[in-house]
Amino acid sequence: MKWFIVFLLSTTFAWADLYSVKEMGIDGQEFKMESLKGKVVMIVNIASQCGYTFQLKNLENLYQKYQSKNFVVLGVPTNDFGGQTPEDDVGMKEFCQKKYNVTFPLLKKQTIQGKEKRELYRFLTEQGSKKFQGEVDWNFEKFIVDKSGVVVERYKSSAGPLDSKVTKKIESLL
Repeated sequence: MKWFIVFLLSTTFAWADLYSVKEMGIDGQEFKMESLKGKVVMIVNIASQCGYTFQLKNLENLYQKYQSKNFVVLGVPTNDFGGQTPEDDVGMKEFCQKKYNVTFPLLKKQTIQGKEKRELYRFLTEQGSKKFQGEVDWNFEKFIVDKSGVVVERYKSSAGPLDSKVTKKIESLL
């Protein structure tokens, strides 16, 4: 019986792949992760009142530059780090659009850390290569996912979306 409980605990949050993760868009509608199949994706946790919030402009620039080559930026609002996203979903969407002209998809605001972390971040930080696992340290940490849904790179907040190491990685995957 003991081994059965361990098995259940170890498989509770296992997904076949990124595309089977359930998520909600910022507008409260289901976000179909399978819409990302065949695309290179940058998944980044965003905030409105962080020292790195200016990166929203460059995230949008990156999205516009590579969107036609099957590249997507997926913004994930969270209030986990110093309460730097006090807005609700409507306010966060409005902030991103009005201040930074964001057109890339945004998910519903939700936690990305600890026991209550959203499914997407369970997938990103608990599965796949050990070198990409572990809790997110701060706002604007970036995960790069290849066209088959595998995490292939992870960048700390200080790595800007348009840094050459980031853009070279994206270009190598497109």
